Amino acid sequence: MTGQDPTTAVQIDTTRPHPARMYDWYLGGKDNYPVDEEMGRQMLTLDPRVPVMARVNRAFMHRATRWLARNGVRQFLDIGTGIPTEPNLHQVAQAIAPDARVVYCDNDPIVLAHAAALLRGTDEGTTEYLQADVRDPDAILEGARKVLDFTRPVALSLIALLHFVSDEDGGHDLVRRLLAELPSGSYLVITHATADFTPEESRAATEKLRAAGVTLALRSREEFTSFFDGLDLVEPGVEVPHHWHPELGEPVPGQDDGVIPGYAAVARKP
Repeated sequence: MTGQDPTTAVQIDTTRPHPARMYDWYLGGKDNYPVDEEMGRQMLTLDPRVPVMARVNRAFMHRATRWLARNGVRQFLDIGTGIPTEPNLHQVAQAIAPDARVVYCDNDPIVLAHAAALLRGTDEGTTEYLQADVRDPDAILEGARKVLDFTRPVALSLIALLHFVSDEDGGHDLVRRLLAELPSGSYLVITHATADFTPEESRAATEKLRAAGVTLALRSREEFTSFFDGLDLVEPGVEVPHHWHPELGEPVPGQDDGVIPGYAAVARKP
């Protein structure tokens, strides 16, 4: 599905920070470059809890995937996968449902270089990787159809992704386009950063990232909730990420020491 051999050399731009590599640095990974660390450290001067936020997002993904798998979902489309950090989504899903089918999608070549790590799943299930950009939903859907059965429910997972897609790039339209192809009983899973709780720090972060060529489109609770228009929100609805079904996973150290400036939700397509 990648159209490329993950073992071949890929062209990686190390002159500008990339969100996936910055996220890797926040999580303590090694698959990042000095430009990513430099920008990451600038973000820490604005809010030293950014690494906690990254881990909270990851932990929410684990809990949401467990909830979905326990409620019968067997197909997952994860866009904005990021650099592999175990446990990955397919490992969480297949631990509950060994026959789960997972398609990962990302636009960063460094994720392609690590795709082999994403593809080690159960014999009963399927994991595939697609290199594509969320701004090209048709390419994603075409690739995903080769693995997923679009007559059966699919969980569309967009973790810490949409705040890098501006309204000018059609953030809400892209989500609607992807959901339109999924059948009744499918789910939408999103986490998203917001400026609602930390307006001054968020404004400074947006300006720093914009100067480095990275879009940061922080949305309000109302704007975030509108991604789920026409869907049925799973209880407890829109929440800060670590308050969404905390019983399904272990707490992240430091998650309750201050504000987590983001929202998370899961919703079902009627």
